[in-house]
Amino acid sequence: MDDLRGVNSQSSISELDDLARLLDRPRLNIERKRSFDERSFSEMGIFDSVNSSGGRSGWETPASSTRNSFEPHPMVAEAWDALRRSLVYFRGQPVGTIAAYDHASEEVLNYDQVFVRDFVPSALAFLMNGEPEIVKNFLLKTIQIQGREKRIDRFKLGEGAMPASFKVLHDPIKKTDTVIADFGESAIGRVAPVDSGFWWIILLRAYTKSTGDHSLAETPECQKGMRLILSLCLSEGFDTFPTLLCADGCSMVDRRMGVYGYPIEIQALFFMALRSAMSMLKHDAEGKEFMEKIAKRLHALSFHMRSYFWLDFQQLNDIYRYKTEEYSHTAVNKFNVIPDSIPEWVFDFMPLRGGYFIGNVSPARMDFRWFALGNCVAILASLATPEQSAAIMDLIEERWEELVGEMPVKICHPAIESHEWRIVTGCDPKNTRWSYHNGGSWPVLLWLLTAACIKTGRPQIARRAIDLAESRLLKDGWPEYYDGKSGRFIGKQARKFQTWSIAGYLVAKMLLEDPSHLGMISLEEDKQTKPVIKRSYSWT
Repeated sequence: MDDLRGVNSQSSISELDDLARLLDRPRLNIERKRSFDERSFSEMGIFDSVNSSGGRSGWETPASSTRNSFEPHPMVAEAWDALRRSLVYFRGQPVGTIAAYDHASEEVLNYDQVFVRDFVPSALAFLMNGEPEIVKNFLLKTIQIQGREKRIDRFKLGEGAMPASFKVLHDPIKKTDTVIADFGESAIGRVAPVDSGFWWIILLRAYTKSTGDHSLAETPECQKGMRLILSLCLSEGFDTFPTLLCADGCSMVDRRMGVYGYPIEIQALFFMALRSAMSMLKHDAEGKEFMEKIAKRLHALSFHMRSYFWLDFQQLNDIYRYKTEEYSHTAVNKFNVIPDSIPEWVFDFMPLRGGYFIGNVSPARMDFRWFALGNCVAILASLATPEQSAAIMDLIEERWEELVGEMPVKICHPAIESHEWRIVTGCDPKNTRWSYHNGGSWPVLLWLLTAACIKTGRPQIARRAIDLAESRLLKDGWPEYYDGKSGRFIGKQARKFQTWSIAGYLVAKMLLEDPSHLGMISLEEDKQTKPVIKRSYSWT
């Protein structure tokens, strides 16, 4: 594996501090990191970005400029063309992008719809390119859809539930457009998308940070929409943990994959959405009530996640030595995890240097699998401490072949197979080993990896991953995902011209070109949630 760790340049750090203050964006946290150097800054064009107009990135599009110090990759123009072909219009206005523009596929299923989670990288690409109108239209359209009555069979969903997707039906005779939304009643498995509301709040903040326009977030519609989403996830119940209890298939992993309970993806998005909402809620009576609830939940959630979901070599050794059947508040093994339940693979997988948030923690159960989205969002939201963020990046470097391979990025590791696959997935023919959600490689995750790399001061890792993607993505027709232990093969049921594969690549490229864009999707550490524990994150 190439050595991705360089030597810091003090002069570069000083100039970067000045840049961060000038742009009023969150400062890149690179003091103790090893990856930024003089060459990295010049190649990324970070100093040139000060002179950019309107925060636009210099790609060859209608919103481009000629300020680049290097020629854009030929894929960039192709990607923009493909992204614009995926636009969906409602009454003449763009309101989103369809999931996939694959004319060769015989079954459309729901790939011709606008998915909330799928649109996020498209939205970020347009924001970074100085085209915020489509994002504003999307945010307003989805909040209108939220207000509809939602039923699955005879059961009424919560008022704050956001749709998984929507479709625009054009009637050329009547010359009308109609929006048809899916809240889970048509989805495979009939599971409501828990992540949609979180992504909506996160995207509203990204729009606000990118444009400087606070008026959209301050509208009564958006304020009510945020409060309704927050009401759903902050409601009191029988929970003894601050984490959010979820069904299988309620997020990007939208099929049965053993992620029921308290999946890391949902907890990280939950944390980021709470912090994003806190910055946008009005300081009126209703807003202040929610702010108090959010502050309390964030404090408990950050401690819980940093303490009980975190795994590194020392923590693994501690769990391996746990006693069981402990009773009282002084118990060390608080969830009564049986050491014999630790899978064999994790002992070889865990390096001496590195760590990560595991997939799930609940009574007597720990899912030790690595999930890329949850760990990257944890870094961006500052759910991970600076030390934990650095450890996650260390793990990616140390386990590059397993977590990135030949096509970035593995959605999870390792794959489940044989008898475990039959039990956990219900013999799902789409989620066979090293395919789709079961260890498949998803190019869309490139933007999240790149953002996490920039925030932690490791741009070389992102550049290496982007180089891998550029060697095949366009040639292969922008597949939805890749199969195989190293991600070598186009997925057996992968759609071509998958929009978020295209947008994820563009966002990754623009982040590397102008790291100041990171401010719209990154949150700095909140000192109020800073852990008391200094050295390690034990269960005591």
